[in-house]
Amino acid sequence: MSRKYVFVTGNILMALGLLVMILGIVCSVINQLPALNLPGLLSQGAIFAIFVGAMLWLAGARLGGREKVADRYFWLRHYGDKRCRRHHPGH
Repeated sequence: MSRKYVFVTGNILMALGLLVMILGIVCSVINQLPALNLPGLLSQGAIFAIFVGAMLWLAGARLGGREKVADRYFWLRHYGDKRCRRHHPGH
């Protein structure tokens, strides 16, 4: 596949994953309303949809080349690779 096609496919998967996650969250919140009397299977499906959306998001990020982790994240900067650790007094 060409690079542009892979980039567009990654963006589409990321958008689809975001949409599925948002719909899962909305469905999970709506399921908590007692007046609607929705089945319990719907809440389990909503939680599953959040995880499926996250997997689609990650697959799209991997395809689109956006999976690189920057060094600006606190945990990686302080506790990540031993070669890159900053030595703080008291640790």
